[in-house]
Amino acid sequence: MTTLYRSGTFRRTNDRSRLVITSIMGMVLGYFIGISSPYVSLTKISLPSNLVSSLAFGDDHRRPSIERFFPEHLVTPQIYVPTNPRGAESLPPRIVVPESDFYLRRLWGEPSKDLIKKPKYLVTFTVGLNQKDNIDAAVKKFSEDFQILLFHYDGRTSEWDEFEWSKRAVHISVRKQTKWWYAKRFLHPDVVAAYDYIFIWDEDLGVENFNAEKYIRLVKRHGLEISQPGLEPNSGLTWQMTKRRDDREVHKNTDEKPGWCSNPRLPPCAAFVEIMAPVFSREAWRCVWHMIQNDLVHGWGLDFALRRCVEPAHEKIGVVDSQWIVHQFVPSLGSQGETENGKAPWEGVRERCTNEWAMFQDRLANADESYFVQHGKSRI
Repeated sequence: MTTLYRSGTFRRTNDRSRLVITSIMGMVLGYFIGISSPYVSLTKISLPSNLVSSLAFGDDHRRPSIERFFPEHLVTPQIYVPTNPRGAESLPPRIVVPESDFYLRRLWGEPSKDLIKKPKYLVTFTVGLNQKDNIDAAVKKFSEDFQILLFHYDGRTSEWDEFEWSKRAVHISVRKQTKWWYAKRFLHPDVVAAYDYIFIWDEDLGVENFNAEKYIRLVKRHGLEISQPGLEPNSGLTWQMTKRRDDREVHKNTDEKPGWCSNPRLPPCAAFVEIMAPVFSREAWRCVWHMIQNDLVHGWGLDFALRRCVEPAHEKIGVVDSQWIVHQFVPSLGSQGETENGKAPWEGVRERCTNEWAMFQDRLANADESYFVQHGKSRI
């Protein structure tokens, strides 16, 4: 037994010695090759595909049987395409992908087979957990043709997993922000270009009398680029334009209080919907997004300016009467404010809303004036 033990130990010692000597010789040989050929080009190196596969996936026997090759020529081609998107001028046009979407994709398989069905429309709600039952009822009004995107202003997302649809929805969470803050940052026209219509809705809407597919059909039939569902008359109204009428499918104008409308084709008597539940065509949203001010988060005043994004506005902006909703007046934004200078949280929020409306009007008027002066044109 003793002899066998010593023999095995001796054999292992010799193996280690040979390994060390071989390693040293390899290092020395590599050094002399390196100094004799200091400019070996990496472009001439061709690695065996099984080695590349091992580098990428390790020795796991489950790795896919694919081969990756390093390009033989790594010289950067000189390309300049001025019609490419800004910043991508050095790329060949066929590799440029300027648009995106919110389609959920797998981490495996062929990319072309990821999507069984591509949603045609995007529906966004800005939500807090307290309104989850109301949002659940609303989401169930939309079929698989509608991609659901939730903006969470209270930072609570995992609790929504009790709903099966929530697992297929997109969730974006930033605390104490408004839907227009989210829209400016996450709904860039190039990101939502895959969708024919974009719904940007509040969380406190009753949808018992609303059918999403019928709504889309009516919007298309009447040529509405910007629209909203009619509001139940008994739920409280700010503007007569948004009041549901029970004798028609769609209306595009109304009568308001004396002195409110200087022109019957202008807001709030026509070319007008509120910012509570607007629906935009892809083309209209591309314009509206650029008009949203980065620092004005409440969107007040935007509804009066939507007409600048479609032409003729009094024909392409309207209210869908036969698919209507109820505004429940849940003061969620006010609860997200803070007490300041002796004012209740909701008072500070409302004051900022009013101030932003005035600021937006001033900016738009100044921008108009600057344009006309620069181009030597009259405002009329």
